[in-house]
Amino acid sequence: MLKIAVCVSGGGTNLQAVIDGIENKTITNTKIAAVISNNPGAYALERAKMHGIEGICISPKQFPDRESFNQAFLEQLDSYQVDLVVLAGFLVVIPEMVIKKYRNRIINVHPSLIPSFCGTGYYGLKVHEGALVRGVKVTGATVHFVDEGTDTGPIILQQPVAVEQGDTPEILQRRVMEQAEWKILPRAIDLIANGKVQTENGKVLIQQ
Repeated sequence: MLKIAVCVSGGGTNLQAVIDGIENKTITNTKIAAVISNNPGAYALERAKMHGIEGICISPKQFPDRESFNQAFLEQLDSYQVDLVVLAGFLVVIPEMVIKKYRNRIINVHPSLIPSFCGTGYYGLKVHEGALVRGVKVTGATVHFVDEGTDTGPIILQQPVAVEQGDTPEILQRRVMEQAEWKILPRAIDLIANGKVQTENGKVLIQQ
């Protein structure tokens, strides 16, 4: 049984997709041990509560310096003894000490087809604003392992989504969530839970 912690900063729609996947068994062999947010008002914590999942807020603002937060965050993760950490809209930079300890055990969902519209400064609506300014015809989402860079870890799954005439960043964001993020994040977790994901030379191999 794969034990996961889901880290989220806002409403938790990707968290809901994971909860739904576990409940309807499109994600198998998986249990959410905890939901961690840096935002005490995050609706994601309510979602966790409604499904009987432990939710906790741990924020850099609660600590005198970043080093104290980093240590506390790692200790909190360790306390759940999770196999996988899922970043589902978590707007906190993951400490290097966590990345080292959980190498190839942290995944993130990003709302573009990496390497487009990713890296420093590209988060939330800014990703979709960038896509519309550039005039791309296809965007999408990516699930990848987290390494020390920003959106640079090995890619697990990608799903393209068409950009339509008249799209606003908000409309495009919703379509990318519905057609890509909510599908490939649960899929990636299920693949990992069933031992079908391997990394080799910085690339992901998926067993069929």
